[in-house]
Amino acid sequence: MFSGIVEEMATVVAIRKYEENMDFTLTCSFVNELKIDQSISHNGVCLTVVSLEGDTYTVTAMKETLDRSNLKRLKPGDRVNVERSMLMNGRLDGHIVQGHVDETAQCVAIEDADGSSYFTFEYKADKAMARRGYFTVDKGSVTVNGVSLTVIAPTENTFKVAIIPYTRENTNFNAIQVGTTVNIEFDILGKYIARLQTLAD
Repeated sequence: MFSGIVEEMATVVAIRKYEENMDFTLTCSFVNELKIDQSISHNGVCLTVVSLEGDTYTVTAMKETLDRSNLKRLKPGDRVNVERSMLMNGRLDGHIVQGHVDETAQCVAIEDADGSSYFTFEYKADKAMARRGYFTVDKGSVTVNGVSLTVIAPTENTFKVAIIPYTRENTNFNAIQVGTTVNIEFDILGKYIARLQTLAD
């Protein structure tokens, strides 16, 4: 369980593909605090630490994860938003984030907002998935590359978010351009409500 408050950006050091899996080796400031089997969100994807060596750690992504996320697009040198799992005695500063990316979206517009920025993202419209809670609502929550954000002006297949300078400087939003593919996780509360509605019908 995560909050969507990114701790820092980790740097991809190496990538190894074997069969349908990919191992990602990364480095960041808290490697010496990690343990094998620990969960870390990478661009919003919950992955398990499988090895530690020096100042690096390695996680594995399977085909399902690679198909639903932008991880397969990573290359050595790329920076990834990382967050360790939430402490149960801490404040929930963002929203409830599972680290289970639903799909990818593409940045289609970036606008200046007098010091901050508006980013608009487009995802595949699917009415069947929308009935299961895969959609955004105005002032609701969404996770973009692991960052907890508030939705503005949602449509059937787009939504806008406002990014303050601090977030842009301290997450990989600083590398997002029009055309960039990002990971999105829709709000779990909306999925549960949609499921209950389906069962009620």
